[in-house]
Amino acid sequence: MNITDISFPHIGIYLKNVPFRFNLFGKFEIAMYGITFAIGVVLGIFVASKLCKEEMQDEDTFWTFALCEVLFSLMGARIYYIIFSWWRFKTPFIEGRIWEGILGLINLRKGGIAIYGAVIAAFIVLFIFCKKKKVNPFIYGDIAIPGLILGQAIGRWGNFFNREVFGEYTDSFLAMRIPIGNYEYVRAEDISELQRAKMVEAGVNYIQAHPTFLYESVWNFAVFVILMLYRKHKKFNGELCLLYFAGYGIGRLWIEGIRTDQLKLPGTSIPVSQVVAIVLILIAVVGESLARVNLKKGTLPKMLMVRTAEEKAAEAENIKKAAAEKKAKKDAERQHVEYVIEASDPDEDDE
Repeated sequence: MNITDISFPHIGIYLKNVPFRFNLFGKFEIAMYGITFAIGVVLGIFVASKLCKEEMQDEDTFWTFALCEVLFSLMGARIYYIIFSWWRFKTPFIEGRIWEGILGLINLRKGGIAIYGAVIAAFIVLFIFCKKKKVNPFIYGDIAIPGLILGQAIGRWGNFFNREVFGEYTDSFLAMRIPIGNYEYVRAEDISELQRAKMVEAGVNYIQAHPTFLYESVWNFAVFVILMLYRKHKKFNGELCLLYFAGYGIGRLWIEGIRTDQLKLPGTSIPVSQVVAIVLILIAVVGESLARVNLKKGTLPKMLMVRTAEEKAAEAENIKKAAAEKKAKKDAERQHVEYVIEASDPDEDDE
């Protein structure tokens, strides 16, 4: 196989010259991973903005929220990756090359982000932002979560272009072949001993693996469809978030088990993503059970109660009224400042 090709031999797909990056105007190199990531973010925000309108929430507040989520989620994804793969970054610090080490920590062009870090950061930002803006975090969570899982489904294709996030050797129906060449595309540490042995045995220049990026992309898209179909039937605010925890957690739990690039808990051989997946599943089960019990007893907290159409309309009207009052106040302050400035200017007619 040519170094830039990827194939799925058992289903007759052979892709030639799959780009890792491309050159723009002969000056700028843009990674395909970055493009798929951006597409996922844009489509995710687009879906969330539509749901925001349906929930009759203030759009200006939502867009501020979306911007904060994107920025801090990216930071969270990077920090999470650094924490659980510190061995990749520690050498410059140990050798006293501090500045080089710092640049390595912030250099995203060489990869290194983890989705669970983004998810954790997203929920921290959700509650801090909503508390500051005095809006319901459970409503905002249910608005944002379908867009998040859609973005994840699309973003996983960035791993395809990067020749990463693949699984152990397989000869199954969906087996994928990736040439390794001089390890320019495939990281040497991601190749398992079994894959190396199979390469030597067959005398080939490629590895054969589970396309786990594809498994997760399809799984995430299925979770997205379920959330979109169920959202109008949810029993309480925040339920879509719990369904996301369960749905994504179950998928990641089994997919992580066959990946070759697992991030491990320090000092152990336990994949940290499987631990996080189990925690999310438990949160979903416990949260759903408690909410259902309280719903049945009539003791569900008000912020978790699903609003009627009339309540949504009334809340939207209050939001509009508050926005109008805020605008009027700003206009009055601006006019006052202009009056003071004008009054302090010397009269041009006076001598």
